[in-house]
Amino acid sequence: MSALHNFKKNLEHAVEATLFASRWLLAPFYIGLAAALILLLTKFVQEFWHFAQGILSGSTHEIQLGLLGLLDMTLLANLILIMIFAGYENFVSKIGTAVGAEDRPHWMGRVDYSGLKIKLIGSLVAISVIELLKDFMNAEHIDTTAIKWRLAIHLTFVISGVLFAVMDWVAEARHAAEFEVSEHIEAEKKATKKKS
Repeated sequence: MSALHNFKKNLEHAVEATLFASRWLLAPFYIGLAAALILLLTKFVQEFWHFAQGILSGSTHEIQLGLLGLLDMTLLANLILIMIFAGYENFVSKIGTAVGAEDRPHWMGRVDYSGLKIKLIGSLVAISVIELLKDFMNAEHIDTTAIKWRLAIHLTFVISGVLFAVMDWVAEARHAAEFEVSEHIEAEKKATKKKS
């Protein structure tokens, strides 16, 4: 009986250790996102060079569109970085090398899965706004149907963000209420013990 019990415990431990170690399968995804940052940087440099070459000959309208394009890529790079840091720390491992670093972002290590969703949708809304602004500034060259679709997608992002925020608010309120009830029950138990 004891040998069978030990075998079950050892098997359970091995399965749990394997499942826990499987989180490292996500690490290549985050390394891939870091490599994607390099590719995006390459495209940013190319767009910046093209933008810089036409700065003197371009109209104010063309310069604004070029700047919006650069801003769009910057927001996308920020989104990728947030996903790398927050995702890695939430699902794989804490980034120990950044603990004492002076340049460590203040939100790093504090963004949980819920916060990551909000940051993600916020970044998507910001990128969508930039795209819409570029469309409106270049409206004479863009099909109105395409603008309507982008506007619909943008509104979908905004509504999704609001719904995520409401769901998180409801969940936090429920957890706070449950904690308050459990504290009240504990206080009553202590009071009952003191009386007896």
